[in-house]
Amino acid sequence: MGAQLIRIVSDVHYADRSSRVRSLGQLRPLIDGATSFVFNGDTLDTRPDRDTARIAAMRREVLDFFGAVGTPVSFLTGNHDPDLSSQHALEFAQGRILVTHGDVLFDNIVPWSKDAASIRRKVIAALAALPEDGSGGFEGRLSAFRSVAATIPQAHQSERDPLRFAIRLAGDTVWPPHRALSILRAWREAPGRAASFTSKHRPKARFVMIGHTHKPGVWRMPSGIVVINTGSFCRPFGAMVAEISGDRIRVRRVVSRRGEFHPGPSVAEFPLP
Repeated sequence: MGAQLIRIVSDVHYADRSSRVRSLGQLRPLIDGATSFVFNGDTLDTRPDRDTARIAAMRREVLDFFGAVGTPVSFLTGNHDPDLSSQHALEFAQGRILVTHGDVLFDNIVPWSKDAASIRRKVIAALAALPEDGSGGFEGRLSAFRSVAATIPQAHQSERDPLRFAIRLAGDTVWPPHRALSILRAWREAPGRAASFTSKHRPKARFVMIGHTHKPGVWRMPSGIVVINTGSFCRPFGAMVAEISGDRIRVRRVVSRRGEFHPGPSVAEFPLP
């Protein structure tokens, strides 16, 4: 039997006009050679929308395609696909690696959203409903966030007309202009929040892999925790793929060749302690 090779990506946002993934086959080279593959949230958008038939068709297309690739594929939930599976996080290497989407780092899920204040109220209520003795723990917290995400309807994500999509995208994210500051703040704060969250909820973990903010990067935090954000298949930044093999973690850029996505140059590499 060959050596284990786990690959992890996030934020494919399939069927969203902002995604570079137009067909699921474009992702096949990322899966080839892996012994297992993890989509770390926001693979597509399954939240409420007027066109329920389209959402059901997209879900079935994704599950059927990756169910037939011959490699075990895990779907972790994100704030855009809170009901795609029942898995909200995974741990590898005897708990030294934590993988979760990352929206749980922010008590309003999407700080740059025009609905951030109302989302925060819903999150506070969902967390308050958890058992007072703390028995809900880590999984309870993630489930609470997923329950809130499932109530947030799609906005520009469901728009099919390209011009209206662009207008609605701007209206949902960067208008008025002060909301752009919320995006910059989230990019700046995400690594520190991820390290603090991991130290609190999974103190054995030395690595945490997230997505959500679409800002790829690798950060060595003062606590010793390494934060890896695998970015997004949406512009402008692009995606990275994290690989776990043997006693090492490798982070690689995702590159496009002839319309397909492949593991590219190495960004960082770490031994597992």
